[in-house]
Amino acid sequence: METKPNTHSKVIGYLLWIFGFLGSHRFYYGKPITGTIWFFTLGLFFIGWIIDLFLIPAMDREADARFQDGEIDYNISWILLTFLGVFGLHRMYMGKWITGIIYLFTGGLFFLGVLYDFWTLNSQVSERNHEVRFR
Repeated sequence: METKPNTHSKVIGYLLWIFGFLGSHRFYYGKPITGTIWFFTLGLFFIGWIIDLFLIPAMDREADARFQDGEIDYNISWILLTFLGVFGLHRMYMGKWITGIIYLFTGGLFFLGVLYDFWTLNSQVSERNHEVRFR
C-alpha cells in the first residue's frame, strides 16, 4: 500500500488559523481564492474562520495529496514567507537566490512579490521538489 507524503502540517495549519481571519491558513493549504476572500472579509466575518477550525484536517489531507514532497519543506517555506517574506528568505531557501536578493533590497519587490508568493508558493515548492527529484 502506497502512503501519501505529508507535505503540510496540521500544527502549522492551526498556528496559521490563529491569523486565519486574514486567510493565511487557506493560502498555506493551496486555496488562494478563498484565502483572498478571507483576507478582505475577515474570514467571512469570522464565521468562515470558526468553521475552518473543523475543516483543517480535510484541507491538510487534500494538500498532502496535491503537492509534490521532496527536499524543500513546505512548512519552512511558509513560515519564512509568512513572517519574513519581505526579506526574500523563503526564496533563498528554495534556491532562488537572485529573486531572494531582489526581495531583500526591495521589500519583497514592494510587497507585490510577497502577495504573488502567497498565491503561488505551494506550486513553486512542488515544482522545485519535482526538479530536484528528476535531476
